[in-house]
Amino acid sequence: MITARCVLAALLCFASVDRVVADDVVRAADYDAYWLWAGVKAPAGVDKARVIYLLQGEIGPAADGSTRLKAQGGATPGPHAPILWLVYRARSLDWGPEVIAAISRRLAAWRAQPGRVVGIQVDFDASTRDLRNYAGFLRRFKDALPADCALGVTGLMDWASQAEPEDLDQISGAVDEIVFQTYRGHETVGHVDAYVRRLGRVRIPFRLGLAEGAAWSPPAGLADNLNFKGYVVFLRNRP
Repeated sequence: MITARCVLAALLCFASVDRVVADDVVRAADYDAYWLWAGVKAPAGVDKARVIYLLQGEIGPAADGSTRLKAQGGATPGPHAPILWLVYRARSLDWGPEVIAAISRRLAAWRAQPGRVVGIQVDFDASTRDLRNYAGFLRRFKDALPADCALGVTGLMDWASQAEPEDLDQISGAVDEIVFQTYRGHETVGHVDAYVRRLGRVRIPFRLGLAEGAAWSPPAGLADNLNFKGYVVFLRNRP
């Protein structure tokens, strides 16, 4: 079985792929950017990855009421051919200095290895009505990161369709990239074309996150959006 640890070792040699995908089912081998979570067995073709969004930990409330970072993900820092984003799943935004210090240490450990680590991605399901507060948190967090470390976030499709323009601008001004999740569970959301049409309001580079095995057909006009930079596939264990 190939786990996150084994995948990174295998990715030391790879050939970049940049395909235009027109099929109606998301097949991992047709893409070149992936989220890789702990315990996931990588399918064939992932050894050709160009970008990996690699889970590093979860941040959330502990039994004593404090906010803790719990390490997750099977890969330890080592040489890597793909570009890496280090991902932290957040269930709370009440991050103390010790949480930020732990993230900084992990970033430094990965950057000490051969390969490129472009930045940190925060995976937090911020409600549309709370985007302005979330943007404030992200600006403060980015200020604590090295100047050459990009900050990305995952985004809900509701942000594009329901957020006030000024709130969406606040998020766009706080981060360098948004990856919008087009799925709930293992399936693409209904009426996804209508959501995607609203992404013209996003003023920074964005990607679309796809669920492996889910139905998908690129919406008309998506490729004409100059801020659209491609896809990220959420890998999962398949039966």
